Amino acid sequence: MKVITDKQAETYRQAGIWGDATLDSLFAATAAAHPNRVAMVDSPDRPDWTGGTPRSLTYAEADREIDRLAAFYGAVGMQPDFVLGIQSPNTVDTVLAFLGALRAGLIVSPLPLHWRQKNVLSALNSIGAKGFIAADRVETRMMAHAARDVAGELFSLRFVFGLGHELPDGLVELGPMLEEMGNDLPPLPQPRDEASDHIATISWSRSSKDTVAVTRSHNHWMAAAQMIMSETGLKEGASVLVPYALSGLTGLGGGLAPWLMCGGTLHLHHPTSLPGLARHANSVSADYILAPGPLAQILDRGVASKDAAIIAAWNIAAPLPGRFTPRHPLIDLHIADEYALVAKKRTHEEVEAVPVGKPLGPDGCQPGAALLEIGLKDGITANYPGTLLVKGAVVPGTDWPTIPEHKRVKKDAEGFLETGIMVLTHDDGLLGFGIPGVYAQGVGDLEQVDEAYKGFPGLREAAAFLVEDEVLGSRIFAALVPSSGTVPDARAFYSYLDAQGVDLAAIPHRVLVLQSLPRLEDGSVDRERLTLRTQRMSAQVA
Repeated sequence: MKVITDKQAETYRQAGIWGDATLDSLFAATAAAHPNRVAMVDSPDRPDWTGGTPRSLTYAEADREIDRLAAFYGAVGMQPDFVLGIQSPNTVDTVLAFLGALRAGLIVSPLPLHWRQKNVLSALNSIGAKGFIAADRVETRMMAHAARDVAGELFSLRFVFGLGHELPDGLVELGPMLEEMGNDLPPLPQPRDEASDHIATISWSRSSKDTVAVTRSHNHWMAAAQMIMSETGLKEGASVLVPYALSGLTGLGGGLAPWLMCGGTLHLHHPTSLPGLARHANSVSADYILAPGPLAQILDRGVASKDAAIIAAWNIAAPLPGRFTPRHPLIDLHIADEYALVAKKRTHEEVEAVPVGKPLGPDGCQPGAALLEIGLKDGITANYPGTLLVKGAVVPGTDWPTIPEHKRVKKDAEGFLETGIMVLTHDDGLLGFGIPGVYAQGVGDLEQVDEAYKGFPGLREAAAFLVEDEVLGSRIFAALVPSSGTVPDARAFYSYLDAQGVDLAAIPHRVLVLQSLPRLEDGSVDRERLTLRTQRMSAQVA
Protein backbone atom coordinates (compact mmCIF):
# COMPACT_ATOMS: atom_id res chain seq x y z
CA MET A 1 0.00 0.00 0.00
CA LYS A 2 1.45 3.33 -1.09
CA VAL A 3 1.19 6.63 0.76
CA ILE A 4 2.09 9.01 -2.05
CA THR A 5 1.25 9.43 -5.72
CA ASP A 6 3.58 8.07 -8.39
CA LYS A 7 4.12 11.62 -9.68
CA GLN A 8 5.29 12.89 -6.28
CA ALA A 9 7.50 9.84 -5.79
CA GLU A 10 9.15 10.39 -9.16
CA THR A 11 9.85 14.02 -8.25
CA TYR A 12 11.68 12.92 -5.12
CA ARG A 13 13.56 10.22 -7.04
CA GLN A 14 14.78 12.66 -9.67
CA ALA A 15 16.02 14.95 -6.88
CA GLY A 16 18.03 12.07 -5.43
CA ILE A 17 16.03 12.10 -2.19
CA TRP A 18 14.12 8.85 -2.64
CA GLY A 19 15.38 5.55 -4.00
CA ASP A 20 14.57 1.85 -4.26
CA ALA A 21 16.06 0.57 -0.99
CA THR A 22 13.89 -0.50 1.93
CA LEU A 23 14.94 -0.41 5.57
CA ASP A 24 15.37 -4.19 5.72
CA SER A 25 17.23 -4.26 2.39
CA LEU A 26 19.77 -1.81 3.82
CA PHE A 27 20.40 -4.32 6.58
CA ALA A 28 20.68 -7.20 4.10
CA ALA A 29 23.19 -5.23 2.01
CA THR A 30 25.43 -4.63 5.02
CA ALA A 31 25.10 -8.29 6.00
CA ALA A 32 26.32 -9.32 2.55
CA ALA A 33 29.24 -6.87 2.58
CA HIS A 34 30.26 -7.25 6.26
CA PRO A 35 28.79 -10.50 7.63
CA ASN A 36 31.07 -10.63 10.68
CA ARG A 37 30.54 -7.02 11.76
CA VAL A 38 28.58 -6.71 15.02
CA ALA A 39 25.10 -5.47 14.10
CA MET A 40 23.27 -4.94 17.37
CA VAL A 41 24.00 -5.27 21.07
CA ASP A 42 21.67 -5.27 24.05
CA SER A 43 22.24 -3.08 27.06
CA PRO A 44 24.24 -5.10 29.65
CA ASP A 45 21.60 -4.40 32.30
CA ARG A 46 18.72 -5.71 30.19
CA PRO A 47 17.54 -8.27 32.81
CA ASP A 48 17.04 -5.44 35.30
CA TRP A 49 14.26 -3.82 33.27
CA THR A 50 12.87 -6.39 30.83
CA GLY A 51 12.88 -10.14 30.24
CA GLY A 52 15.53 -12.07 28.36
CA THR A 53 19.30 -12.17 28.52
CA PRO A 54 21.50 -9.59 26.75
CA ARG A 55 22.26 -10.52 23.15
CA SER A 56 24.94 -9.50 20.64
CA LEU A 57 24.57 -10.52 16.99
CA THR A 58 26.70 -10.10 13.90
CA TYR A 59 25.06 -8.97 10.68
CA ALA A 60 25.10 -12.53 9.33
CA GLU A 61 23.50 -13.95 12.49
CA ALA A 62 20.88 -11.23 12.66
CA ASP A 63 20.07 -11.47 8.94
CA ARG A 64 19.33 -15.18 9.32
CA GLU A 65 16.98 -14.47 12.22
CA ILE A 66 15.26 -11.70 10.27
CA ASP A 67 14.71 -14.14 7.36
CA ARG A 68 13.27 -16.74 9.74
CA LEU A 69 10.97 -14.22 11.36
CA ALA A 70 9.75 -12.99 7.96
CA ALA A 71 8.99 -16.57 6.94
CA PHE A 72 7.31 -17.24 10.27
CA TYR A 73 4.98 -14.25 9.86
CA GLY A 74 3.90 -15.70 6.53
CA ALA A 75 3.44 -19.15 8.05
CA VAL A 76 0.93 -17.86 10.61
CA GLY A 77 -1.09 -16.09 7.92
CA MET A 78 0.33 -12.57 7.92
CA GLN A 79 0.25 -11.33 4.33
CA PRO A 80 1.90 -8.22 2.84
CA ASP A 81 0.24 -4.98 3.99
CA PHE A 82 -1.19 -6.64 7.10
CA VAL A 83 -0.52 -4.55 10.21
CA LEU A 84 1.60 -5.84 13.09
CA GLY A 85 1.54 -3.93 16.37
CA ILE A 86 4.69 -4.00 18.52
CA GLN A 87 4.92 -2.69 22.09
CA SER A 88 8.37 -3.45 23.39
CA PRO A 89 11.45 -1.56 24.64
CA ASN A 90 14.61 -1.21 22.57
CA THR A 91 16.13 -4.67 22.72
CA VAL A 92 17.77 -6.83 20.08
CA ASP A 93 14.61 -8.96 19.97
CA THR A 94 12.49 -5.89 19.25
CA VAL A 95 14.73 -4.79 16.38
CA LEU A 96 14.65 -8.29 14.88
CA ALA A 97 10.85 -8.48 15.13
CA PHE A 98 10.58 -5.06 13.48
CA LEU A 99 12.93 -5.77 10.56
CA GLY A 100 11.51 -9.27 10.08
CA ALA A 101 8.05 -7.79 9.68
CA LEU A 102 9.27 -5.29 7.08
CA ARG A 103 11.02 -8.05 5.15
CA ALA A 104 7.71 -9.94 5.07
CA GLY A 105 6.04 -6.86 3.55
CA LEU A 106 4.08 -6.12 6.70
CA ILE A 107 3.27 -2.69 8.11
CA VAL A 108 4.60 -2.21 11.61
CA SER A 109 2.81 -0.06 14.15
CA PRO A 110 5.21 0.51 17.05
CA LEU A 111 3.17 1.57 20.08
CA PRO A 112 4.38 3.96 22.80
CA LEU A 113 5.57 2.15 25.92
CA HIS A 114 3.46 4.29 28.23
CA TRP A 115 0.20 3.29 26.57
CA ARG A 116 -2.30 1.33 28.65
CA GLN A 117 -4.43 -1.58 27.51
CA LYS A 118 -7.33 0.69 26.45
CA ASN A 119 -4.99 2.82 24.29
CA VAL A 120 -3.47 -0.25 22.65
CA LEU A 121 -6.87 -1.79 21.99
CA SER A 122 -8.25 1.39 20.45
CA ALA A 123 -5.21 1.90 18.21
CA LEU A 124 -4.96 -1.68 16.94
CA ASN A 125 -8.71 -1.79 16.30
CA SER A 126 -8.68 1.50 14.35
CA ILE A 127 -6.04 0.24 11.89
CA GLY A 128 -7.30 -3.33 11.64
CA ALA A 129 -4.15 -4.93 13.04
CA LYS A 130 -3.80 -8.66 12.41
CA GLY A 131 -0.93 -9.36 14.82
CA PHE A 132 0.58 -8.04 18.04
CA ILE A 133 3.92 -8.60 19.77
CA ALA A 134 4.54 -7.32 23.30
CA ALA A 135 7.43 -7.46 25.75
CA ASP A 136 6.85 -9.38 28.95
CA ARG A 137 7.59 -6.34 31.12
CA VAL A 138 9.21 -2.93 31.26
CA GLU A 139 10.62 -2.49 34.75
CA THR A 140 7.71 -3.39 37.09
CA ARG A 141 4.93 -3.02 34.51
CA MET A 142 3.71 -6.33 33.12
CA MET A 143 2.93 -5.45 29.51
CA ALA A 144 2.33 -8.99 28.35
CA HIS A 145 -0.68 -9.36 30.65
CA ALA A 146 -2.30 -6.36 28.96
CA ALA A 147 -1.45 -7.83 25.54
CA ARG A 148 -3.23 -11.06 26.46
CA ASP A 149 -6.32 -9.09 27.47
CA VAL A 150 -6.20 -7.08 24.24
CA ALA A 151 -6.22 -10.36 22.30
CA GLY A 152 -9.29 -11.44 24.22
CA GLU A 153 -11.19 -8.34 23.13
CA LEU A 154 -9.89 -7.87 19.58
CA PHE A 155 -10.90 -10.94 17.61
CA SER A 156 -9.34 -9.70 14.37
CA LEU A 157 -5.83 -10.46 15.69
CA ARG A 158 -4.40 -13.51 13.93
CA PHE A 159 -1.66 -14.02 16.53
CA VAL A 160 -0.30 -12.46 19.72
CA PHE A 161 3.22 -13.33 20.90
CA GLY A 162 5.50 -12.19 23.68
CA LEU A 163 9.17 -11.30 23.97
CA GLY A 164 10.91 -12.33 27.18
CA HIS A 165 10.36 -15.12 29.67
CA GLU A 166 7.80 -13.74 32.15
CA LEU A 167 4.71 -14.31 30.03
CA PRO A 168 1.19 -15.09 31.27
CA ASP A 169 -0.75 -18.19 30.27
CA GLY A 170 -2.20 -17.77 26.82
CA LEU A 171 0.73 -15.79 25.44
CA VAL A 172 3.40 -17.72 23.54
CA GLU A 173 7.07 -16.73 23.65
CA LEU A 174 8.18 -15.92 20.12
CA GLY A 175 11.77 -17.22 20.33
CA PRO A 176 11.04 -20.83 21.36
CA MET A 177 8.18 -20.97 18.86
CA LEU A 178 10.62 -20.19 16.04
CA GLU A 179 12.97 -22.92 17.26
CA GLU A 180 10.16 -25.49 17.38
CA MET A 181 9.22 -24.75 13.77
CA GLY A 182 12.74 -25.64 12.65
CA ASN A 183 13.56 -24.94 9.01
CA ASP A 184 10.19 -26.01 7.66
CA LEU A 185 9.07 -22.48 6.86
CA PRO A 186 7.46 -21.10 3.69
CA PRO A 187 9.56 -19.06 1.25
CA LEU A 188 9.66 -15.31 1.65
CA PRO A 189 7.35 -13.25 -0.57
CA GLN A 190 8.93 -11.82 -3.69
CA PRO A 191 9.89 -8.14 -3.32
CA ARG A 192 7.22 -5.86 -4.72
CA ASP A 193 7.82 -3.27 -7.42
CA GLU A 194 8.62 0.08 -5.85
CA ALA A 195 8.53 -1.53 -2.40
CA SER A 196 10.25 1.50 -0.90
CA ASP A 197 7.17 3.63 -1.69
CA HIS A 198 4.86 1.34 0.29
CA ILE A 199 3.87 2.00 3.89
CA ALA A 200 6.45 0.72 6.36
CA THR A 201 5.10 2.05 9.65
CA ILE A 202 2.12 3.59 11.39
CA SER A 203 3.19 5.74 14.33
CA TRP A 204 0.96 7.74 16.64
CA SER A 205 0.63 11.47 17.24
CA ARG A 206 -0.69 12.97 20.45
CA SER A 207 -0.34 16.66 19.58
CA SER A 208 -4.09 17.04 19.37
CA LYS A 209 -7.05 15.91 21.44
CA ASP A 210 -7.36 12.78 19.32
CA THR A 211 -4.70 10.16 18.79
CA VAL A 212 -3.76 10.33 15.10
CA ALA A 213 -2.25 7.52 13.01
CA VAL A 214 0.73 8.74 10.96
CA THR A 215 1.83 6.60 8.00
CA ARG A 216 5.35 6.57 6.56
CA SER A 217 6.95 4.64 3.73
CA HIS A 218 10.49 3.27 3.69
CA ASN A 219 11.49 6.31 1.65
CA HIS A 220 10.09 8.69 4.24
CA TRP A 221 12.44 7.12 6.79
CA MET A 222 15.33 7.25 4.32
CA ALA A 223 14.73 10.98 3.88
CA ALA A 224 14.76 11.49 7.66
CA ALA A 225 18.06 9.61 7.89
CA GLN A 226 19.53 11.66 5.04
CA MET A 227 18.88 14.89 6.89
CA ILE A 228 20.67 13.59 9.98
CA MET A 229 23.53 11.99 8.05
CA SER A 230 24.27 15.23 6.21
CA GLU A 231 24.62 17.13 9.49
CA THR A 232 26.50 14.50 11.50
CA GLY A 233 28.82 13.19 8.80
CA LEU A 234 28.22 9.74 10.27
CA LYS A 235 30.74 7.32 8.79
CA GLU A 236 30.17 3.81 7.51
CA GLY A 237 30.37 1.22 10.29
CA ALA A 238 29.84 3.75 13.10
CA SER A 239 28.96 2.85 16.68
CA VAL A 240 25.44 4.16 17.39
CA LEU A 241 23.96 4.45 20.90
CA VAL A 242 20.17 4.83 21.17
CA PRO A 243 18.37 5.27 24.53
CA TYR A 244 14.93 5.82 22.96
CA ALA A 245 12.26 3.19 22.41
CA LEU A 246 11.76 2.46 18.71
CA SER A 247 8.19 3.74 18.66
CA GLY A 248 8.22 7.17 17.07
CA LEU A 249 10.03 9.76 15.02
CA THR A 250 12.79 10.21 17.61
CA GLY A 251 13.69 6.54 18.10
CA LEU A 252 13.10 5.44 14.51
CA GLY A 253 14.11 8.56 12.60
CA GLY A 254 16.88 9.64 14.92
CA GLY A 255 18.12 6.19 15.88
CA LEU A 256 17.16 3.17 13.76
CA ALA A 257 17.21 4.77 10.29
CA PRO A 258 20.67 6.43 10.60
CA TRP A 259 22.08 3.16 11.98
CA LEU A 260 20.75 1.21 9.00
CA MET A 261 22.06 3.81 6.57
CA CYS A 262 25.61 3.77 7.98
CA GLY A 263 25.65 -0.04 8.44
CA GLY A 264 27.22 0.27 11.87
CA THR A 265 26.69 -1.29 15.29
CA LEU A 266 23.51 -0.43 17.18
CA HIS A 267 23.94 -0.29 20.96
CA LEU A 268 20.57 -0.31 22.71
CA HIS A 269 20.17 1.51 26.02
CA HIS A 270 17.41 1.81 28.62
CA PRO A 271 17.63 5.24 30.29
CA THR A 272 17.80 5.09 34.07
CA SER A 273 20.46 7.71 34.76
CA LEU A 274 22.55 10.25 32.89
CA PRO A 275 25.86 8.92 34.29
CA GLY A 276 24.78 5.46 33.10
CA LEU A 277 24.25 6.76 29.57
CA ALA A 278 27.68 8.41 29.58
CA ARG A 279 29.34 5.25 30.90
CA HIS A 280 27.64 3.17 28.21
CA ALA A 281 28.77 5.62 25.51
CA ASN A 282 32.35 5.46 26.77
CA SER A 283 32.37 1.67 27.11
CA VAL A 284 31.34 1.13 23.47
CA SER A 285 33.32 4.09 22.04
CA ALA A 286 30.12 5.51 20.60
CA ASP A 287 30.42 7.69 17.49
CA TYR A 288 26.77 8.78 17.61
CA ILE A 289 24.84 9.33 20.85
CA LEU A 290 21.14 10.15 20.68
CA ALA A 291 20.02 11.91 23.85
CA PRO A 292 17.30 14.23 25.20
CA GLY A 293 18.16 17.81 24.28
CA PRO A 294 18.08 19.23 27.83
CA LEU A 295 20.70 16.67 28.88
CA ALA A 296 23.13 17.37 26.03
CA GLN A 297 25.17 19.95 27.91
CA ILE A 298 25.72 17.60 30.87
CA LEU A 299 26.39 14.61 28.60
CA ASP A 300 28.92 16.70 26.68
CA ARG A 301 31.04 16.81 29.85
CA GLY A 302 30.72 13.08 30.59
CA VAL A 303 31.63 11.53 27.21
CA ALA A 304 35.35 10.83 26.85
CA SER A 305 35.84 10.70 23.07
CA LYS A 306 35.89 14.21 21.61
CA ASP A 307 34.94 12.85 18.18
CA ALA A 308 31.63 11.41 19.40
CA ALA A 309 28.65 13.32 18.00
CA ILE A 310 25.85 14.13 20.43
CA ILE A 311 22.43 14.36 18.82
CA ALA A 312 20.25 16.50 21.08
CA ALA A 313 16.62 15.54 20.47
CA TRP A 314 14.15 18.31 21.29
CA ASN A 315 10.73 16.70 21.23
CA ILE A 316 9.02 18.40 24.17
CA ALA A 317 10.23 22.00 24.14
CA ALA A 318 12.53 24.25 22.15
CA PRO A 319 16.30 24.12 22.72
CA LEU A 320 17.54 26.06 25.70
CA PRO A 321 18.82 29.47 24.58
CA GLY A 322 21.72 29.52 27.06
CA ARG A 323 25.28 29.68 25.79
CA PHE A 324 27.83 26.91 26.14
CA THR A 325 30.74 25.81 24.01
CA PRO A 326 30.39 22.04 23.38
CA ARG A 327 33.43 19.78 23.51
CA HIS A 328 31.83 17.41 20.99
CA PRO A 329 30.07 17.88 17.66
CA LEU A 330 26.52 18.79 18.67
CA ILE A 331 23.53 18.37 16.38
CA ASP A 332 20.15 19.76 17.46
CA LEU A 333 17.40 17.42 16.32
CA HIS A 334 14.10 19.31 16.31
CA ILE A 335 11.20 16.83 16.50
CA ALA A 336 7.78 18.10 15.43
CA ASP A 337 5.68 15.39 17.07
CA GLU A 338 5.36 12.58 14.45
CA TYR A 339 5.25 14.90 11.44
CA ALA A 340 8.74 16.20 10.74
CA LEU A 341 12.27 16.55 12.04
CA VAL A 342 15.10 18.99 11.35
CA ALA A 343 18.75 18.23 12.10
CA LYS A 344 20.98 21.29 12.48
CA LYS A 345 24.62 21.23 13.57
CA ARG A 346 25.68 23.93 15.99
CA THR A 347 28.44 25.99 14.48
CA HIS A 348 28.95 28.08 17.61
CA GLU A 349 27.73 28.16 21.20
CA GLU A 350 24.24 29.51 20.47
CA VAL A 351 21.27 27.58 19.10
CA GLU A 352 20.66 28.68 15.51
CA ALA A 353 17.24 29.43 14.10
CA VAL A 354 15.69 26.99 11.62
CA PRO A 355 14.88 28.84 8.37
CA VAL A 356 11.26 29.33 7.33
CA GLY A 357 10.21 29.00 3.69
CA LYS A 358 13.58 27.64 2.59
CA PRO A 359 13.72 24.06 1.24
CA LEU A 360 15.95 21.86 3.37
CA GLY A 361 17.71 19.04 1.57
CA PRO A 362 20.48 18.19 -0.89
CA ASP A 363 22.44 21.05 -2.43
CA GLY A 364 20.52 22.62 -5.25
CA CYS A 365 17.20 21.00 -4.42
CA GLN A 366 14.15 22.77 -5.78
CA PRO A 367 10.91 23.61 -3.97
CA GLY A 368 8.64 20.58 -4.10
CA ALA A 369 11.61 18.21 -4.05
CA ALA A 370 12.99 19.15 -0.64
CA LEU A 371 13.52 16.91 2.33
CA LEU A 372 11.50 19.44 4.29
CA GLU A 373 10.01 22.89 3.89
CA ILE A 374 8.64 24.78 6.88
CA GLY A 375 5.94 27.41 7.00
CA LEU A 376 3.88 29.18 9.64
CA LYS A 377 0.14 29.43 9.44
CA ASP A 378 0.03 32.76 11.26
CA GLY A 379 3.10 34.34 9.70
CA ILE A 380 6.34 34.97 11.56
CA THR A 381 7.18 37.67 14.06
CA ALA A 382 10.03 37.74 16.55
CA ASN A 383 9.14 35.85 19.74
CA TYR A 384 5.56 35.26 18.58
CA PRO A 385 4.26 31.68 18.55
CA GLY A 386 2.81 30.44 15.29
CA THR A 387 1.35 27.14 14.06
CA LEU A 388 3.81 24.87 12.24
CA LEU A 389 3.24 23.88 8.61
CA VAL A 390 5.43 21.25 6.94
CA LYS A 391 5.79 19.54 3.57
CA GLY A 392 8.46 17.54 1.75
CA ALA A 393 9.95 14.07 1.51
CA VAL A 394 10.10 13.61 5.30
CA VAL A 395 6.44 14.50 5.87
CA PRO A 396 3.89 11.62 5.96
CA GLY A 397 1.62 10.99 3.01
CA THR A 398 -1.99 9.84 2.90
CA ASP A 399 -3.94 8.56 5.89
CA TRP A 400 -4.67 4.96 6.73
CA PRO A 401 -7.97 4.09 4.97
CA THR A 402 -9.92 3.14 8.09
CA ILE A 403 -9.05 6.29 10.07
CA PRO A 404 -12.17 8.46 10.68
CA GLU A 405 -12.29 11.78 8.87
CA HIS A 406 -11.97 13.86 12.05
CA LYS A 407 -8.70 12.09 12.90
CA ARG A 408 -7.05 12.56 9.50
CA VAL A 409 -4.11 14.86 8.91
CA LYS A 410 -5.02 18.06 7.06
CA LYS A 411 -3.11 19.60 4.16
CA ASP A 412 -3.71 22.98 2.57
CA ALA A 413 -3.83 23.88 -1.14
CA GLU A 414 -0.04 24.22 -1.31
CA GLY A 415 0.51 20.77 0.16
CA PHE A 416 1.52 21.93 3.64
CA LEU A 417 0.43 19.73 6.52
CA GLU A 418 -0.85 21.66 9.52
CA THR A 419 0.62 19.94 12.57
CA GLY A 420 -1.17 21.85 15.30
CA ILE A 421 2.23 22.31 16.94
CA MET A 422 3.23 25.73 18.19
CA VAL A 423 6.69 27.03 17.38
CA LEU A 424 8.96 29.57 19.00
CA THR A 425 10.05 32.14 16.44
CA HIS A 426 13.09 34.32 16.05
CA ASP A 427 13.98 37.22 13.76
CA ASP A 428 15.38 34.98 11.03
CA GLY A 429 13.51 31.73 11.57
CA LEU A 430 12.36 29.25 14.18
CA LEU A 431 14.16 28.84 17.46
CA GLY A 432 12.54 25.43 17.77
CA PHE A 433 9.35 23.44 17.84
CA GLY A 434 7.41 23.59 21.09
CA ILE A 435 4.41 21.37 21.63
CA PRO A 436 1.79 23.49 23.44
CA GLY A 437 1.79 23.03 27.20
CA VAL A 438 -1.74 21.66 27.14
CA TYR A 439 -0.45 18.72 25.10
CA ALA A 440 2.96 18.35 26.74
CA GLN A 441 4.24 14.78 27.20
CA GLY A 442 1.30 13.42 25.18
CA VAL A 443 -1.09 14.24 28.01
CA GLY A 444 -3.80 15.55 25.70
CA ASP A 445 -6.58 17.90 26.82
CA LEU A 446 -6.11 18.77 30.50
CA GLU A 447 -9.87 19.07 30.97
CA GLN A 448 -10.14 15.37 30.17
CA VAL A 449 -7.45 14.67 32.76
CA ASP A 450 -9.47 16.71 35.28
CA GLU A 451 -12.38 14.31 34.83
CA ALA A 452 -10.13 11.32 35.53
CA TYR A 453 -8.90 12.93 38.75
CA LYS A 454 -12.39 13.96 39.92
CA GLY A 455 -13.54 10.36 40.04
CA PHE A 456 -11.44 9.70 43.14
CA PRO A 457 -13.83 9.36 46.15
CA GLY A 458 -13.87 12.21 48.65
CA LEU A 459 -13.06 15.04 46.23
CA ARG A 460 -15.15 18.14 45.59
CA GLU A 461 -13.10 19.19 42.57
CA ALA A 462 -9.73 18.52 40.93
CA ALA A 463 -7.56 19.95 38.18
CA ALA A 464 -4.42 19.03 36.26
CA PHE A 465 -1.77 21.64 35.52
CA LEU A 466 1.77 21.77 34.20
CA VAL A 467 4.99 22.94 35.80
CA GLU A 468 8.11 23.59 33.75
CA ASP A 469 10.96 21.13 34.18
CA GLU A 470 14.46 21.83 32.84
CA VAL A 471 14.90 18.20 31.77
CA LEU A 472 11.45 16.99 30.71
CA GLY A 473 10.11 20.32 29.47
CA SER A 474 7.13 20.07 31.82
CA ARG A 475 5.59 17.80 34.43
CA ILE A 476 1.92 17.28 35.19
CA PHE A 477 0.67 18.05 38.71
CA ALA A 478 -2.71 17.47 40.37
CA ALA A 479 -4.59 20.02 42.49
CA LEU A 480 -7.17 18.28 44.70
CA VAL A 481 -9.96 19.94 46.70
CA PRO A 482 -11.42 17.48 49.26
CA SER A 483 -15.04 17.32 50.29
CA SER A 484 -15.85 18.73 53.71
CA GLY A 485 -14.52 16.56 56.51
CA THR A 486 -12.22 14.43 54.34
CA VAL A 487 -8.44 14.35 53.84
CA PRO A 488 -7.16 12.93 50.52
CA ASP A 489 -4.68 10.06 50.75
CA ALA A 490 -2.05 10.61 48.03
CA ARG A 491 -1.07 6.93 47.94
CA ALA A 492 -4.72 5.89 47.56
CA PHE A 493 -5.15 8.53 44.83
CA TYR A 494 -2.29 7.05 42.79
CA SER A 495 -3.64 3.52 43.32
CA TYR A 496 -7.05 4.69 42.12
CA LEU A 497 -5.58 6.19 38.92
CA ASP A 498 -3.67 2.98 38.25
CA ALA A 499 -6.76 0.82 38.80
CA GLN A 500 -8.77 3.05 36.44
CA GLY A 501 -6.15 2.59 33.72
CA VAL A 502 -5.42 6.31 33.43
CA ASP A 503 -2.83 7.03 30.74
CA LEU A 504 0.64 6.87 32.32
CA ALA A 505 1.43 10.29 30.83
CA ALA A 506 -1.44 11.73 32.89
CA ILE A 507 -0.22 10.34 36.23
CA PRO A 508 0.79 13.45 38.22
CA HIS A 509 4.33 14.03 39.39
CA ARG A 510 3.03 15.57 42.61
CA VAL A 511 -0.29 16.25 44.35
CA LEU A 512 -1.29 19.63 45.80
CA VAL A 513 -4.22 19.76 48.28
CA LEU A 514 -6.15 23.08 48.30
CA GLN A 515 -9.29 24.52 49.86
CA SER A 516 -10.50 25.67 46.43
CA LEU A 517 -9.30 26.03 42.85
CA PRO A 518 -8.45 29.45 41.43
CA ARG A 519 -10.87 30.45 38.67
CA LEU A 520 -10.86 32.81 35.71
CA GLU A 521 -13.73 35.20 35.02
CA ASP A 522 -15.44 32.66 32.77
CA GLY A 523 -15.39 30.08 35.58
CA SER A 524 -12.68 27.86 34.11
CA VAL A 525 -9.69 26.74 36.19
CA ASP A 526 -6.83 29.25 36.31
CA ARG A 527 -4.04 26.74 35.67
CA GLU A 528 -1.45 29.47 35.32
CA ARG A 529 -2.02 30.53 38.94
CA LEU A 530 -1.65 26.91 40.04
CA THR A 531 1.63 26.69 38.15
CA LEU A 532 2.95 29.94 39.62
CA ARG A 533 1.98 28.87 43.13
CA THR A 534 3.85 25.59 42.76
CA GLN A 535 6.91 27.32 41.33
CA ARG A 536 6.97 29.75 44.26
CA MET A 537 6.75 26.86 46.70
CA SER A 538 9.69 25.14 44.98
CA ALA A 539 11.74 28.34 45.09
CA GLN A 540 11.08 28.73 48.82
CA VAL A 541 12.16 25.14 49.48
CA ALA A 542 15.32 25.65 47.39
